[in-house]
Amino acid sequence: MRTVTTVAHRGAPYHHRENTLGSLRAALELGADAVEFDVRTTRDGVPVLLHDPTLNRLWELDRPLAALSAAELRGLTADGVPTLADALLATDDSRIMVDLPGADGPRAVRQVLDVVREYEAEDRVYYSADPATVLAVREAAPTAEIALTWKTLAPPRPALLDAIRPRWLNYRFGLVTRALADRVHRDGCLLSVWTPDTRRSMRRLMDLGVDSITTNRIDALCLLRDGQGPTPTPRTAAPPSPRPPARFG
Repeated sequence: MRTVTTVAHRGAPYHHRENTLGSLRAALELGADAVEFDVRTTRDGVPVLLHDPTLNRLWELDRPLAALSAAELRGLTADGVPTLADALLATDDSRIMVDLPGADGPRAVRQVLDVVREYEAEDRVYYSADPATVLAVREAAPTAEIALTWKTLAPPRPALLDAIRPRWLNYRFGLVTRALADRVHRDGCLLSVWTPDTRRSMRRLMDLGVDSITTNRIDALCLLRDGQGPTPTPRTAAPPSPRPPARFG
């Protein structure tokens, strides 16, 4: 079976609340090659780990992140939403895919990049986002590693690829066929996919030749990668989730 890079989607969200330090650490304990997490900025420009634009789904607070300062966010969530700086420290030297679902223009992108530079993590961090956002990443960081998120079967235009220079093309897993995988590789990119959570889908993607899989079930994917049996349990105890783990946003 093809060996792929195993990427933990928002950490290990079936064991810990997504995008928290406990979730990231658990994913690495379970064997992830890399962890993926979402970064948005607070009202005062602090990059933090949150996928949604509001605190509603995970924290049951109908408050938009963009209206909160970092201090207000800490108070409302009992310090539960980590800063990007916290996450870089907690993951040591591990690979990180930073997804930018709500980067509002070049300023927000630069705020994220500034933290990565401050913590000397440029060599282990790569960025995934839509074309406009990763173009802003490329303009601000000419040597950054980029995974261009692409959501249609129509291939990216050559001019776009030339401008972004992605190392990866990042597709929703249901779109991937052998022909698509071959085309991505012919274009000189690696193929990453998100987020298959069944072993059957993971095996299919490995057989099709993908280079990286991002999943909510990092334990299952690592076992497939390693050819092992039953799913392990992370060493740290998991707190109860405030939402059913199937709601990933």
